[in-house]
Amino acid sequence: MRELRALRSLAKAMGVHTRYTDGLGRRVRVTPETLLRVCTALGVPVTRPADAADALRAHRAAKKTGALAPVLVAWDGVLPPVAISGRGSVQAEMLREDGTVAQLEIHRRKLRLPHPLPFGYHRLTVHASGGTQTCTVIAAPVQAFRRPGAHRSWGVGSQLAALRSARSRSLGDLRDLESVCRWVGDHGGDLVMVLPVHPTFNPEPPEPSPYSPVSRLFWSELILDLGDAHRPTAPPTSLDVTRADAEVRAAMAGLPAPDSAQLDDELVQYARFRGAQVRLGRNWRAWPTAAQAGTLVPDHIDAEEERFHLVAQTLVRRQLHDLRQRLDGDGIRLGLDLAVGVHPDGYDPWSRQTLFGQGMSVGAPPDGGFPSGQDWGFAPVLPEASRREGHRYLAASIANQTALSGVLRVDHIMAWTRLYWIPHGFGLHEGTYVSYPAEELFAILTLESNRHRCEVVGENLGTVPPEIDKALPRHRIWGTYLAQFQASKDPDVAPPTAADMAQVGTHDTPTFAGWLVGADIDERVRHRLLAEEAVPSVREERSRATQRLADMLDCSVDEPQVFLAQLLEWLGRSDSPLVVPWLEDLVLEDRGVNLPGTRSSERPNWQRPMRKLLDEIFGDPEVAALVRRLNDARNPE
Repeated sequence: MRELRALRSLAKAMGVHTRYTDGLGRRVRVTPETLLRVCTALGVPVTRPADAADALRAHRAAKKTGALAPVLVAWDGVLPPVAISGRGSVQAEMLREDGTVAQLEIHRRKLRLPHPLPFGYHRLTVHASGGTQTCTVIAAPVQAFRRPGAHRSWGVGSQLAALRSARSRSLGDLRDLESVCRWVGDHGGDLVMVLPVHPTFNPEPPEPSPYSPVSRLFWSELILDLGDAHRPTAPPTSLDVTRADAEVRAAMAGLPAPDSAQLDDELVQYARFRGAQVRLGRNWRAWPTAAQAGTLVPDHIDAEEERFHLVAQTLVRRQLHDLRQRLDGDGIRLGLDLAVGVHPDGYDPWSRQTLFGQGMSVGAPPDGGFPSGQDWGFAPVLPEASRREGHRYLAASIANQTALSGVLRVDHIMAWTRLYWIPHGFGLHEGTYVSYPAEELFAILTLESNRHRCEVVGENLGTVPPEIDKALPRHRIWGTYLAQFQASKDPDVAPPTAADMAQVGTHDTPTFAGWLVGADIDERVRHRLLAEEAVPSVREERSRATQRLADMLDCSVDEPQVFLAQLLEWLGRSDSPLVVPWLEDLVLEDRGVNLPGTRSSERPNWQRPMRKLLDEIFGDPEVAALVRRLNDARNPE
């Protein structure tokens, strides 16, 4: 019993939750086996409960040394006094991001800054008690960027790959995206949001999920506008990423590698990694020891694959930058999406191995939608390892997005406070939450938001800790309102407020048309995500939700076009600053692009083009009437 108490105390000290409430409202006491595995992944030397007492004593002793925190936050540039432990003389230097040195005052072993710091990432170095300590100081505005003035705008969202036109290749590209942006702008909107457009694994076996990217630091080469090259004789009926990959490679074949002046060290390393995967296999954990550890020699690398990624990434960066400039001139914004994780075979976990937890997957505990729990298939970032590097990786991932977007959607923003870790080999219900340094992560988000004039939306759906509910308004970050969810849980169907972006549904929910008829319920049964015996109650609950919303809008469930028009107008009249229906809903697609809990090998997730060509949508009078209804509601006379 004493050993278990020590283990639980150790876990709490490491930010590991020993109890939590799952999505079904059940209070869970985490097992010792789970605590041991998670603590081990966090770098604590414990293999059995008996080791916990010594590990806890060592942890507490390290805390007592008064070491400088690895990261400090200076909100609005104001750094609170920093206490320096020990005795003897103290010397300190604050090196600003721009290379200049900030003046410091030292009084009674406390460091003070007489003037606020400029926004950015700075480096504090302290020499005291015979040792040297350094830390990253993040000077950030408390609030994320917002456009000046009051805005009640609207846009549409979609998966870029699913946008197809008469000129499309195997999937949608940046020219298709620009055409949607122009169409939205012509109808009074100012935003097109897309799912993550990071690189994915495309050759066999393909893994097309935009939420399982190779890296969060680079872009998908499949979105390149190849001009008229490889124009198909007929529009594609499926999103074949392997075929699309071949098309891009054929177009890139005659292009020389970019000049070294156009390359940065990260891109060079990324291209070498992709080249090594061709020679050594996708799973880098099975590579020879040196390559696995990060040392690649020419024999490890396929030179043509390396050249391809250098060329493709250079071109896609240029095309995205040029697109943003063109859209900025017309007042139209791109909305991008920051994926919460990275494929375990990807570049980021290989290039930053000490940053990712080994033997762990991120997911979610059981809830109403997934009674067994969820495993999202990627390794978590280690909180303290991230702090020790000043959160450089997360900052680079966010900056990569905000530099090109007018609105950034942060997938599963609850990860800023905690993530659910599942040890490999354990049941989905046998994981636990691990805490993250929320203040520091929000500081990075607000800093990058302001640097690039990019508004921020947090996806705060599902089980949301109270810390997130407080943090979003404090940092002027919008939450997410879903009409489907609201109708399911609220008898009065309250409208969205000024605190939330409003949507009908998302890529993880059924389409509006599918929601009305319960098409997703049948799919969940077919894929064993829902037991047959639960179907009657689920259908009854769905019927109540759809009828509740229809009654509130004074329309009929049996007339989806009219129902949707009424719903868009209602959302448009609300106080929400931003209303973003999915383009698929505007054409009443009946099947969702993704069914959470299934794999692409089981269901064609992320592989279904939109039923209608963009050419048809742009000329469809019913779709035009829907967006006109929304625009008029957003801009009443």
